[in-house]
Amino acid sequence: MATKTKAKPVKLHVKTGDTVKVIAGDERGKTGVIKSVNRSTQRVIVEGLNLVTKHNKPSAKNPQGGITKIEAPIHVSNVQPIATTNA
Repeated sequence: MATKTKAKPVKLHVKTGDTVKVIAGDERGKTGVIKSVNRSTQRVIVEGLNLVTKHNKPSAKNPQGGITKIEAPIHVSNVQPIATTNA
């Protein structure tokens, strides 16, 4: 029985706040600002890009339920930095 090991965090070429251009996938050619970075899965969330539809069940907090659009992560190899933040 094989055990699943956790991926070690890797140093990436982009960070939160950088402006990037998507170079592969459905959002190819579009630019945006990175909202968050997950170093262990090597994925980034770019503001306003790679939107997916999420269906929400009615709950006490949201009694109506409904459909919302959220940003899905993009692999870091599919983004190219344009402008970096000074930090």
